[in-house]
Parts: sequence; structure tokens; C-alpha cells
Amino acid sequence: MSQSHDHSGHHHGCSHHGHHAHGDDHEPSPFPWRRMGWAALLVLFAIAAASLVQVRSGEATVITRFGNPARVLLEPGLGWRWPAPFEVSVPVDLRLRTTSSGLQDVGTRDGLRIIVQAYVAWQVQPDAENVQRFMRAVQNQPDEAARQIRTFVGSALETTAASFDLSSLVNTDASQVRIADFEAQLRQQIEQQLLSTYGVRVLQVGVERLTLPSVTLTATVDRMRAERETIATERTAVGKREAAQIRSAAERDARILQADASIKAADIEAQSRVEAAQIYGRAYASSPELYNELRSLDTLGTMVNPGTKIILRTDAAPFRVLVDGPPKLDAKAGSQP
Repeated sequence: MSQSHDHSGHHHGCSHHGHHAHGDDHEPSPFPWRRMGWAALLVLFAIAAASLVQVRSGEATVITRFGNPARVLLEPGLGWRWPAPFEVSVPVDLRLRTTSSGLQDVGTRDGLRIIVQAYVAWQVQPDAENVQRFMRAVQNQPDEAARQIRTFVGSALETTAASFDLSSLVNTDASQVRIADFEAQLRQQIEQQLLSTYGVRVLQVGVERLTLPSVTLTATVDRMRAERETIATERTAVGKREAAQIRSAAERDARILQADASIKAADIEAQSRVEAAQIYGRAYASSPELYNELRSLDTLGTMVNPGTKIILRTDAAPFRVLVDGPPKLDAKAGSQP
């Protein structure tokens, strides 16, 4: 009986186990499919996020395909690309930058040396062709671009300085200084090269420092001294010439005034002689004897002075009047009122 019981229990357990296995085949659980759906959505979202590109203001974004530039995004906002490693986005800075050449020892046209430092304001040209050119030239490294631009500017400074005399750059006369022409020619030297080589646009070029070596400084001082002496000599000569002209004009005016005065004096003298003659005539007509006596005295006045010694006959004119005395008027003439 004991064996029969064990056998029946074993059969019952097997029967129960078979019942549960049959139930699992007809009612599968839904949870694995949901998990797979969520995972697929997450993968799609990650792919979409990896495909979006944000283009910031002041930047361009270059999309490279297996390392080679494929296209350029210039407008700020969102763009798209294939996920890495198919395509990669590289931002390129389009903001304005300034690069200094450093102090450069260059020679002028007249054989003197100057030390000059220039600056260049530049930025990557905001178009697809020049952005890609900048990428290829310096691998999107602004510091490397600045270093190469400094080399270009240093070479251009040497060429530009050779076209100017030192007096055109350093001079006490501001009207002779041509720094603006120097800067314009320097910009012309580098502008086209930087654009065609690096895709960089030059916005401004300027001289920020210009000094002279000791040898050039001595030569410059000597030249300025010679210029000052030349100017002083020229001004002295001009002053002497103007003084001579003024003196000549004054002498001419004096001669003219003297001639006019002589003419006027001659006219006055002639007029006075005429008037004197008229007076003499009237005096002679009124009293000839008195007239003769007065004329004799006038003649003595012109002939005799304090140092004159004259021996003459006293009975001769004009001394007769001293002997004879004044003439006596007729009684008839004296009685006239």
C-alpha cells in the first residue's frame, strides 16, 4: 500500500506540472515588447539630437564629412547633419580680431633705418568659400592665423618702408608727414594676399609705434638742424631783400618829396622875387633917393661881415651915403601929406 501511494502521488505531481506548462504557451507576457519600443524611441531621439547643430551668432559652422568640409552653415539657429562619425560640425569664429606685427627694423628709401610696429584688424570673411579656405589654411586655429599674418605684415613693412624717405615719416613739419599714405600702401600690400590665402578680410591697418635707432636718430637730428639752418638763411635773405625794397622805396619817395619841395621852393622864391621887385619899383617910384640909399646899405650888408677888411674910396658908391648923409627932400615933396 505504501508503494501504491507513492506512485499515485508522483503521477499527480506530474499531471499538475503539465497543466501549468500548457497555460504558459497560450498566454505570453506583453512587457518585453514595451521595453523594446521604449528603447527604440530612445535610440531615435538620441540620433535626432546628435543630428542637430546649433549655429551661434558671430560664428559659422562647417560640416565635415569624413574630415573634409562638405558645407557651411552661416545663419544663426539650428541646422542638421548626419551623426558622427559620418559628419562632424566645427564652429569657426567670425568675430573681429587684432594682430600686432611687433617691432620691425626696416629701411627707408634714403638708406636710413626705422623701428616700426603696425597692427591689423581682421576677420574671417563670412561666406562659404572663405570659411572653408580658412579651415584648410590653418585648420581653424585663430592663433596660428595670427602668427602667419604677423609674418605677412613684417614682410610688407619692409617693402612699404622702402618706398618712403625718412622725412616723410618723421618731420617737424606736420604737412610733410605721410603716415596715412604709408598705412594705405601697407594695407594694399597685404589685403589681397590674406584674402586669397586665408579667407581673411582686412578691416584696418595702422602704425601704432615708430621710433628711430641711435644711428638714425643722430642723422635725423643733423638733417633737421641743416633744414632749420637752411630755413633761417632763406628767411634772412628774404628779410634783407624786403628791407632793401623798403629802403629803396623810401629813398625814392624822399627824392620825389625833395623834388616837389624844390619846385615849390623855386615857385615861392620866384614869386617872392616878383613881389620884391614890385615893392622895389613902388619904393623907387615914391622916393628914388631913399631907394638908392637903402639899396646901397643892402649892398654893404651883403659885402661886409665881422671879419671883412675893405679899403675903398668913401666918395664912391655905396659909401657916398655915409659922407653925404641922407638926401634932402624937396620942400614941395616934404609939404605933401
